Amino acid sequence: MSAPSPPPASPPGKTLRLRPWQKRALDVYQASERPDFLAVATPGAGKTTFALTAARLTLPNLPGRLVIVAPTKHLKEQWADAAERFGLHLDANWNPTDGIPPDVHGVVTTYQQIGSSPEACAPLAKDGFVVLDEVHHAGEERSWGDGIRVAFDGAARRLALSGTPFRSDTRTIPFVNYESDQVVPDIEYGYGDALSDGRVVRPVYFPRFGGHMEWMAPDGAVLAASFEDALARTQANQRLRAALSLDGEWLPTVMSHAHTQLMRIRERHTDAGGLVIASDQQHAWGIANLLRDRFRVNATVAVSEDADASAKITKFSEGNVPWIVAVRMVSEGVDIPRLRVGVYATTTTTELFFRQAVGRIVRHTPGGGLQRAYLFVPDDVRLKHWGDTIAEVRRHRLERKSDAETDEFEADEDADDRDLGDADQLSLFAVLSATATDLPPEHDIFEDHEQPEPEPTVDVELDDEQLTIDLAVLPPPVAGVSGRLSSRRERDRLRDLNAELARQLVGRTGRTHAAVNFELNRLSGIGKVSQATVEQLKRRAKAAEDWLGRDAKRQHMAKFI
Repeated sequence: MSAPSPPPASPPGKTLRLRPWQKRALDVYQASERPDFLAVATPGAGKTTFALTAARLTLPNLPGRLVIVAPTKHLKEQWADAAERFGLHLDANWNPTDGIPPDVHGVVTTYQQIGSSPEACAPLAKDGFVVLDEVHHAGEERSWGDGIRVAFDGAARRLALSGTPFRSDTRTIPFVNYESDQVVPDIEYGYGDALSDGRVVRPVYFPRFGGHMEWMAPDGAVLAASFEDALARTQANQRLRAALSLDGEWLPTVMSHAHTQLMRIRERHTDAGGLVIASDQQHAWGIANLLRDRFRVNATVAVSEDADASAKITKFSEGNVPWIVAVRMVSEGVDIPRLRVGVYATTTTTELFFRQAVGRIVRHTPGGGLQRAYLFVPDDVRLKHWGDTIAEVRRHRLERKSDAETDEFEADEDADDRDLGDADQLSLFAVLSATATDLPPEHDIFEDHEQPEPEPTVDVELDDEQLTIDLAVLPPPVAGVSGRLSSRRERDRLRDLNAELARQLVGRTGRTHAAVNFELNRLSGIGKVSQATVEQLKRRAKAAEDWLGRDAKRQHMAKFI
């Protein structure tokens, strides 16, 4: 059942401010006649703005809807919020078993949802525009890769994004072009390119901390080693875990230096924040307790086991709390521009994860000058290599060197890049001591004594025809939303209100939830709440309030009979 189309809402503006690389990418995209396009760009470069600009220009010429696929629930919310600013209204709570309201332009979903119900998404994406955010995730599980192929084979255009260099893999990713087993992007914009352009990303520095650790291995052997000692992979993993344990003094020492650095930055960048990437939930809470007990700082903790983790990340991003401690929650794509300091306190040593960690502190914010960022890391040979690789790009582009980062990488044939989380029998592992040594020199914070330069941008003129979506095939954005709520927030508020009113009616009338919801749907003329427009949700809430009022009056009168 279709609802009358509300009047079209005004677009966010006829002029979009794009960075030069975004304009180049948009030109290449519009010139391409192929349905698939892959953009690989460094974290912080603005892939979201590029993708939504492309969607805004393409959708008027397509009969289908917009579908965005993100790796996590938090990123779904982030994408939906960003789309609102482009006049694109997306349902971030879409479920494959439900339909879609006629007053939205599309949905935001996850690879996990698509992998579980690809057939349900296929009709929605048919002849539409699909954005595959951090598309390399589609190769992590076979069901995810197979799912997006089934779900989006009928889409007219598919725009894939990634902020991480692809690696040769035996499991290919659908809709991505390969040559000799290597991914070939249609446009690529690296960290060095962004540094050269200026005011796009921050130069990142890597203070490294040596250490001497003693631990009991799972076989009962007592071992001791510094980060300078060459060890087999298993023992190197144990050494790193010992350093990061809260049973020793290595991590508290590093946290002290990182906290001091953050406080110095906050003298000028007053809301600057720090991120600690922990190994697991218990480790994260232990680090938060450390910050509280030693530095009198109450840190935000975001772990995947916490249902409110996404809300906590959003609150931290918009607030002024100095530290957030996370376990795989503040990873790729999560946008917290105020992060300036990071502590790499996880046992994961893959290049992919390391670069994702760097990506969280690299995003430049307007008006802040050079904005150096710092990732404090163990002097583990693998992490040292990944940091040196990025630092070399930074030194080359800025023509500036740091004495703390001139050590050469010595290859360790036994070191690899696998996740260390389950490598050992943790029940038998015990840390005896961990002491930080070879501390890096103090890093002065040069907080841009020069006047901040304007961000490099290019004006892209978009005429009314390009910004108008055909009302016959795609309803326009919702109009008439008052207050500070966006249409998406208004929809969520009304859904919650309807759920609460239904609960009250169940308690008041004694009917079942199913009976109450059926009657409210009948009174408001809708099939499912998930498919209802904002106006229909308002009518449904009004019907519930009227029902409650009538029932209250009936019960009041019954007292006098």
